[in-house]
Amino acid sequence: MSGAILPPATIGILGGGQLGRMTGLAARSMGYGVQVMDPSAACAAGAVADRVVVGGYDDVRAAAELARQCDVVTIEIEQISPEALHAAAAHAPLRPGPDVLRMVQDRARQKDWLAAQRVPIGRYAIVDSLESLTDAARTLGPDLFVKACRGGFDGRGQFRLGTDAGVADVITGLRGERAVAEQGLDLVLELSVLVARRPGGGGAMMTYPVAVNVHEKQVLAWSVMPGPLEPQVEEEARRIALHIADALSLEGILAVEMFLLSDGRLLVNELAPRPHNSYHASELACPTSQFEQLVRAACDLPLGDATPARPAAIVNLFGDLWLDGRAPDFARALEVPTSRLFLYGKGAPRAGRKMGHIAALGATAAEALNRVKLAAAAL
Repeated sequence: MSGAILPPATIGILGGGQLGRMTGLAARSMGYGVQVMDPSAACAAGAVADRVVVGGYDDVRAAAELARQCDVVTIEIEQISPEALHAAAAHAPLRPGPDVLRMVQDRARQKDWLAAQRVPIGRYAIVDSLESLTDAARTLGPDLFVKACRGGFDGRGQFRLGTDAGVADVITGLRGERAVAEQGLDLVLELSVLVARRPGGGGAMMTYPVAVNVHEKQVLAWSVMPGPLEPQVEEEARRIALHIADALSLEGILAVEMFLLSDGRLLVNELAPRPHNSYHASELACPTSQFEQLVRAACDLPLGDATPARPAAIVNLFGDLWLDGRAPDFARALEVPTSRLFLYGKGAPRAGRKMGHIAALGATAAEALNRVKLAAAAL
C-alpha cells in the first residue's frame, strides 16, 4: 500500500516510551495527530499524545483499538507480540510490517536471516542446554557472548562466558530460554547506520552518516555522528545497511549496529527497526531528525535531508544521577556552548534507567564529544 498520508491525519505508535515521545513531538510539529498504545497511562509519550490506549505489548484488543482510530501505525519498541501486530495491521497500514518485526524479535531468526542474505556477521551457535553451550565454547572458542533469543536489551538477558566453569551459571541465568552464543571478536569500535525507506517513490532509500558508539556495561554511554572513520569504512557500512533495508522491503527506519574489527572487516551485530539511541544527535546535527524521518517514511512522504551541518554527540543520562536525592545541575551543564538537554518525562528514577540525554555540537566530532562530556560532567 502506498500514497502519502498527509496532515492532519493521525499516527498511531505501538509503545509509549521516550522514542514514542520524540516521534510524537516530530509528528505534532508537522501537524499530525498522535495516539499511542502502552501498558501505562502515564507513559513518557502520553504527554504529547491525543490519546493513550492502555494495553500490554501482547494486547490484541488494545492494538486493534489504536489502529481503528489512526491512519497509519508505527512502532517505537520491538517487543509487540505478533498477534498484536497483525491486529493493528488489519485496521491501518503498519510500518514497518509484521514480517520485519517477526524476524528481528528473535535473535536466532535474525542471525539466520542475515546469514541467508550474505550479510557479514560473526560466527554464532544456537544454544539451549548445558551440552549445546559447552559444544559452542569448544567450537567457537571460550570467549563467548551469550544473548537470550527473545526480549532482553540494554544488556539484559546477556552474559559473557570466559571459561568452561561459567557454563552452568550462564544456563541458569537464561532460565530455560534459547540463546545465541556469539564468538568473541577483536573490536576496534562499534558503529551504527540508520537507513530510511518509504513504501512509494520506487522504494526510495537514504542513510544517515555513520555514528560511532561507546557502551558501558552493555548500554550505550555516548555516541557521536558523523563518527571519525575512514571514508571506505563509512561507504561499506552504508552499503551493508542499504542492502539489508532493501532485502527487508523496509517501510520506515532501521538502525544497523555493526562492529569494526582490527583486521578491517565490518560485521553486523543487530537490527532495530525503529528510532535508535545512537541517532538522537540527529536532532541537532541534521535538517531531518530520525524522528521526523520515521514520520515521513511511515506516511510515505519524500525522505528528508540527513546531511549534517556540524558533528553532534550525545551522552545518556541515567537514573543514578538522581539517587542522592538532589536534581542534577542542569543549569551548569547548559553553560557549555551548543549543549541541549532532553528529558523523557519518566517517573521515579532508578539506577540504570534512561531518563534523558544531553547533546552538543562541534566543528569536529572530537569537539562535539568533548563539549557533551563536559556538559555531562557538570551534572
